[in-house]
Amino acid sequence: MEETILVESISYSAVCQGCGAEVEWCGAQTLVGEALRWDVETTCPTCGLTLAVCGGDLPEHGRARLRMAPPMKNAAIMRVLRAELGIGLDGVRAVVDQVLTGQYSGTLPEMELLARKLRASGIEAAASRTAD
Repeated sequence: MEETILVESISYSAVCQGCGAEVEWCGAQTLVGEALRWDVETTCPTCGLTLAVCGGDLPEHGRARLRMAPPMKNAAIMRVLRAELGIGLDGVRAVVDQVLTGQYSGTLPEMELLARKLRASGIEAAASRTAD
Protein backbone atom coordinates (compact mmCIF):
# COMPACT_ATOMS: atom_id res chain seq x y z
CA MET A 1 0.00 0.00 0.00
CA GLU A 2 1.35 3.41 -0.99
CA GLU A 3 1.51 5.96 1.84
CA THR A 4 -0.06 9.39 1.49
CA ILE A 5 2.26 12.37 1.22
CA LEU A 6 1.54 14.97 3.91
CA VAL A 7 2.61 18.60 3.80
CA GLU A 8 2.40 21.15 6.62
CA SER A 9 3.08 24.79 5.66
CA ILE A 10 3.80 27.72 7.95
CA SER A 11 4.78 31.36 7.71
CA TYR A 12 6.71 33.14 10.44
CA SER A 13 8.76 36.29 10.98
CA ALA A 14 12.52 36.27 11.58
CA VAL A 15 15.45 38.64 11.22
CA CYS A 16 17.19 38.96 7.84
CA GLN A 17 20.76 37.71 8.04
CA GLY A 18 21.85 40.38 5.56
CA CYS A 19 20.45 43.63 6.94
CA GLY A 20 18.66 42.82 10.21
CA ALA A 21 15.18 43.76 8.95
CA GLU A 22 12.26 41.56 9.93
CA VAL A 23 11.22 39.30 7.06
CA GLU A 24 8.51 36.72 6.46
CA TRP A 25 9.73 33.13 6.06
CA CYS A 26 7.70 30.41 4.35
CA GLY A 27 8.31 26.81 5.33
CA ALA A 28 7.01 23.36 4.56
CA GLN A 29 7.51 20.02 6.27
CA THR A 30 6.77 16.96 4.17
CA LEU A 31 6.27 13.32 5.10
CA VAL A 32 6.83 10.87 2.25
CA GLY A 33 6.73 7.25 3.35
CA GLU A 34 8.90 7.26 6.47
CA ALA A 35 11.00 10.33 5.66
CA LEU A 36 10.44 13.82 7.10
CA ARG A 37 11.82 16.85 5.27
CA TRP A 38 11.72 20.49 6.40
CA ASP A 39 12.50 23.39 4.03
CA VAL A 40 12.21 27.18 4.47
CA GLU A 41 12.83 30.17 2.26
CA THR A 42 12.64 33.96 2.26
CA THR A 43 13.52 37.05 0.23
CA CYS A 44 14.19 40.24 2.14
CA PRO A 45 12.25 43.18 0.65
CA THR A 46 14.76 45.61 2.21
CA CYS A 47 18.12 44.28 0.95
CA GLY A 48 17.04 41.62 -1.56
CA LEU A 49 18.87 38.75 0.16
CA THR A 50 17.28 35.43 -0.77
CA LEU A 51 17.79 32.37 1.43
CA ALA A 52 16.59 28.80 1.19
CA VAL A 53 17.39 26.22 3.86
CA CYS A 54 16.69 22.62 2.97
CA GLY A 55 16.59 20.05 5.72
CA GLY A 56 17.06 22.66 8.43
CA ASP A 57 15.74 22.69 11.98
CA LEU A 58 12.03 23.01 12.54
CA PRO A 59 11.34 26.63 13.58
CA GLU A 60 8.14 25.82 15.47
CA HIS A 61 5.85 22.96 16.28
CA GLY A 62 2.52 22.48 14.63
CA ARG A 63 -0.96 21.94 15.86
CA ALA A 64 -1.47 18.21 15.51
CA ARG A 65 -1.94 15.51 18.14
CA LEU A 66 -1.17 11.82 18.27
CA ARG A 67 -4.14 9.76 19.43
CA MET A 68 -4.42 6.07 20.32
CA ALA A 69 -7.44 3.86 20.81
CA PRO A 70 -7.81 1.59 23.85
CA PRO A 71 -6.71 -0.95 24.81
CA MET A 72 -3.18 0.43 24.78
CA LYS A 73 -0.06 -1.64 25.18
CA ASN A 74 2.22 0.77 27.05
CA ALA A 75 5.34 -1.39 26.65
CA ALA A 76 4.88 -1.55 22.86
CA ILE A 77 4.11 2.18 22.71
CA MET A 78 7.23 2.95 24.74
CA ARG A 79 9.38 0.75 22.51
CA VAL A 80 8.22 2.54 19.33
CA LEU A 81 8.50 6.05 20.81
CA ARG A 82 11.97 5.39 22.25
CA ALA A 83 13.18 4.18 18.85
CA GLU A 84 11.59 7.02 16.89
CA LEU A 85 12.29 9.91 19.25
CA GLY A 86 15.69 8.74 20.50
CA ILE A 87 14.79 9.26 24.14
CA GLY A 88 15.49 7.30 27.31
CA LEU A 89 13.13 5.49 29.63
CA ASP A 90 12.32 8.51 31.81
CA GLY A 91 11.70 10.71 28.78
CA VAL A 92 9.50 8.17 27.05
CA ARG A 93 7.31 7.74 30.14
CA ALA A 94 6.60 11.47 30.08
CA VAL A 95 5.82 11.37 26.35
CA VAL A 96 3.46 8.40 26.79
CA ASP A 97 1.63 10.32 29.53
CA GLN A 98 1.33 13.33 27.21
CA VAL A 99 0.07 11.14 24.34
CA LEU A 100 -2.51 9.38 26.52
CA THR A 101 -3.85 12.72 27.82
CA GLY A 102 -3.91 14.32 24.37
CA GLN A 103 -1.14 16.81 25.19
CA TYR A 104 1.65 15.56 22.90
CA SER A 105 1.80 17.73 19.78
CA GLY A 106 3.87 18.45 16.72
CA THR A 107 3.37 19.04 13.03
CA LEU A 108 0.89 16.84 11.22
CA PRO A 109 3.71 15.08 9.29
CA GLU A 110 5.59 14.36 12.56
CA MET A 111 2.51 12.98 14.29
CA GLU A 112 1.51 10.92 11.25
CA LEU A 113 5.00 9.38 11.08
CA LEU A 114 4.69 8.30 14.72
CA ALA A 115 1.16 7.00 14.08
CA ARG A 116 2.44 4.93 11.12
CA LYS A 117 5.22 3.44 13.24
CA LEU A 118 2.74 2.60 16.03
CA ARG A 119 0.27 1.03 13.57
CA ALA A 120 3.10 -1.07 12.13
CA SER A 121 3.61 -2.40 15.67
CA GLY A 122 -0.07 -3.33 16.03
CA ILE A 123 -1.15 -0.23 17.97
CA GLU A 124 -4.18 1.66 16.68
CA ALA A 125 -2.99 5.26 16.34
CA ALA A 126 -3.92 8.34 14.34
CA ALA A 127 -2.70 11.88 13.85
CA SER A 128 -5.18 14.73 13.78
CA ARG A 129 -5.11 18.50 13.57
CA THR A 130 -6.21 20.47 16.60
CA ALA A 131 -8.36 23.57 16.60
CA ASP A 132 -6.48 26.88 16.74
